[in-house]
Amino acid sequence: MKKDFLLEVLVQELPYKFIPSAIEQLKSSSEKLFKENGLTYSQINVYATPRRLALLVDDLSLSQETVSKDLKGPILSIAKDANGNLTPAGLGFAKKNGVEVSDLYEKDNYIFARVEIKGKSASEIIKENVQDLILKLQGAHFMRWGYNSEKFSRPIENVVALLGNEVIELSILDKKATNKTQGHRYSQNREIEISEPKAYVDALKKANVIVKQDERQALVMELAQKCAQENGLSINFDNMEELLEEITYITEWPVPVMCDFEEKYLQVPDIVTTTVMTAHQRYFPLWDKEGKLSNKFITMANFLGNDFSNIKAGNERVIVARLEDGVFFFKEDTKTKLIDKLENLKGMTFQKGLGSLYDKTQRMIKISDKLADILNVQDKTDVLRCATLAKCDLSCKLVFEFTELQGFIGQDYATIDGEKDIVAKGISEHYFPLGAYSELPSNIVSQIVSIADKIDTICALFISTQGDKKKKRPTGSADPLGARRAAIGVLRILIENKLNINLENLLKYSLELLSKEFEIELEATILDELKEFFTSRLMFMFEKEYSSNILSSALTLEPLNDLASFVLRIEALKKYSNDNDFALIKENAVRINRILKDDKFSQVDEKLFVLEEEKALYDAISAHNADNKNIDEYILSLKTLVQPIVQFFDKVLVMDKDEKIKNNRIALLNQLKDKFSVVCDFEKL
Repeated sequence: MKKDFLLEVLVQELPYKFIPSAIEQLKSSSEKLFKENGLTYSQINVYATPRRLALLVDDLSLSQETVSKDLKGPILSIAKDANGNLTPAGLGFAKKNGVEVSDLYEKDNYIFARVEIKGKSASEIIKENVQDLILKLQGAHFMRWGYNSEKFSRPIENVVALLGNEVIELSILDKKATNKTQGHRYSQNREIEISEPKAYVDALKKANVIVKQDERQALVMELAQKCAQENGLSINFDNMEELLEEITYITEWPVPVMCDFEEKYLQVPDIVTTTVMTAHQRYFPLWDKEGKLSNKFITMANFLGNDFSNIKAGNERVIVARLEDGVFFFKEDTKTKLIDKLENLKGMTFQKGLGSLYDKTQRMIKISDKLADILNVQDKTDVLRCATLAKCDLSCKLVFEFTELQGFIGQDYATIDGEKDIVAKGISEHYFPLGAYSELPSNIVSQIVSIADKIDTICALFISTQGDKKKKRPTGSADPLGARRAAIGVLRILIENKLNINLENLLKYSLELLSKEFEIELEATILDELKEFFTSRLMFMFEKEYSSNILSSALTLEPLNDLASFVLRIEALKKYSNDNDFALIKENAVRINRILKDDKFSQVDEKLFVLEEEKALYDAISAHNADNKNIDEYILSLKTLVQPIVQFFDKVLVMDKDEKIKNNRIALLNQLKDKFSVVCDFEKL
């Protein structure tokens, strides 16, 4: 028999960032609990609002299965006497396991008892474990509440625990479970009774609580869009995932409220206004039919009623105060041009021991100059101008107030100053990608300056942490200066834009600039450490799509020197991984590698050939002149060597007694090995 199970924990308002994690944790831990205890179910759902966490389990089995078990007792010579009667030891074994003497049996010279172990009920298992299920949730800033010694995110106010229509008598902290909960704070149906788990969602909805977070988020979008359209405006939810999630988890009954501010505040760059709305105040910005930012916005209230005047007035008062700051800072910043702010960077530290942001800018200019030469950029004027201006907005008052707008403010100020569009765009895009998989710089100017900035930052970090690697280098839990993200950014820009740059040489150049400028002696291993760091990020980028064998076999060919070739190589290895002919190529490549211990012999003397198979293999190697720039064609061309190799190993003993013949055959195999090593290290494949 099966019944549905409901657990609801009502709390004071939870921090919204904790809720998505709590949902995942509660779902995972409940699945584990039921699995470990042998309780079956058809589905588990976890719902959450700012005031409640709810676990709903469909078709939960009501008890564990009863199992039969054979228990081994004493050896017969101890369990029975000479007359075949049970000794005290035999009788004690029966009593201990609760079985009748008649149920004992003999096997393999021992006495045994078959016992039935009755399974625990689901109620009992839930009662024993549910408090741990809740209190083992992990999150930031947990505290002790009231007289309880256990920590939780917020005080617990009520607990509902229903199996079918019966209340499970359990407690979480000092709150005993019932079948009653509370609706929305302003609902007329404040206290409601849950008749059974299946009635929970609808019962809460009648009390103005939408417990399903997906339904709540969809409603937020629908209501906001409708409100905007009614006012002749539009809303764009692109790149608003974080805002939507926050609004979803701070409301139980979302209601849109249209607000506005004076149009004079639109004189500041749009990105400032929209950032104030979305990141600082949880508002939806709106656009008019011409695509211009409107002076109206929507706030989502967790409210019941028809009078929104106080909500409207309060939010308008808050945003005006923020926008007043924006207007003031904007006017102050634009009194001088962006280029005039370059000198201000001399007073802003880049990193302890590695100078100012002005010093970093000068290095970025030099690295950008070198990159432009490598990439054959005919006119470097825009590249160098962008590198010069890239960090200037960091000294602006508006960026100081809204740090997340670095680069974007610089682009707007550069446009106001009359800089070229490609230069202005490069100022914002040189920070791209902002995340591991987000948008890349769109043009060669942005790409060059972005690479220069990131390479300088990473090399500076590694130099500054010489002798203190464990504390300050990137680890699994720490990423100082965003070095891991920067490395992935460099790799993505190079790979996805097919920029032919030797990354190792670029790292050397950056290290030299830093060491000369600050008279720092470089550790002998620092370049290798940087290469290993970039290689690990390269592996991370492709580990989901390619097997570790493919990646490790291709990494042996200095991938940082030719990233485009590396990508083509792993694509080809994946493509041919199940090909029978390729399997033969791999088999023979590995065989050759295992034979060869010495690569000093490479010159083949045809006069020392004894067998036809030696000459046939040599001719096949000599005739093989495929271009390894097309790795697909090159792999296919290796098939021509398979038959001569097989015949060679069938007839020829490489380790001949004659030293000259042996070394000549090793030289022949070394030439063959060179043909295979162009593809990968087959032993790691």
